[in-house]
Amino acid sequence: MPGIYSVYIISRSGGLIFNYDCEHNFVSSEVEKTFSYPLDVKLDFIHQKLIVSFGQRDGIRVGYTLLAINGQPFSGRKMDDKDVMDDILANEDNYPINLKFGLQRLTTNEKIVLSSMFHSLYAIAALQICTKGRND
Repeated sequence: MPGIYSVYIISRSGGLIFNYDCEHNFVSSEVEKTFSYPLDVKLDFIHQKLIVSFGQRDGIRVGYTLLAINGQPFSGRKMDDKDVMDDILANEDNYPINLKFGLQRLTTNEKIVLSSMFHSLYAIAALQICTKGRND
């Protein structure tokens, strides 16, 4: 049975007033796998995250974010003053390497953007309902 994942309270102007994530309803989507050189999944740096863009396999899906390398979590593109894509993943000496992938939670900024989209969709739907009622 599906549950409630998040609650958003949006103002009349479309701003996010309050949000709550129901953590107990989220399904764990983390996948950890050891890779040999060369890495057979393609990663792209999008929105300050390393995201799988090609090479879906063994539970790792397109859109998953790289969460940890050898059990050490990181964010962005840097890990211990090294560039993850150029210095760690591209270097054959670092393999075999253990990578952890999963879905990352929405950031506050992404929630604000999402709430403004909810408001826009509501406004368009309300106009459609009002005009349809007048013509009948």
